Amino acid sequence: MGKKKIMIVDNEKEIVEKLKVFFERNINYEVLGLTDSRETLSKVHSFRPDVIILDLLMPHLGGLEVCEQLNDDEIGRATPIIITSALCKNIDKLKAFKLGIVSYFVKPIELEMLIVAIKNALSFKEKLDEQTFKN
Repeated sequence: MGKKKIMIVDNEKEIVEKLKVFFERNINYEVLGLTDSRETLSKVHSFRPDVIILDLLMPHLGGLEVCEQLNDDEIGRATPIIITSALCKNIDKLKAFKLGIVSYFVKPIELEMLIVAIKNALSFKEKLDEQTFKN
């Protein structure tokens, strides 16, 4: 099995670059960084990420709007999403679960905690994939 693929979507280019370099050098993930949330759906099809790290508050399409669009798509629906935000905003937990959101972080993000969340999301996705193939 190849490298795990992480998609990072944040309008702050510095955050995207920092996370991209960290994950590529230290964790050996393949990373696609985007600064425009509108690109997310089309890039999900070409990149096929294992996990998406998505900023909640972005211009054009906010994180929840992106999640809703991804949820309408077979590949997007199968991809766990980790939401990040600079603001501490309450999210309806049931709605978040239905949209594929598996974790929520308020910035600044502790990288160690983010790594744990990614590994948990990958484990969850692998278990879902196994169940899908069994049925």
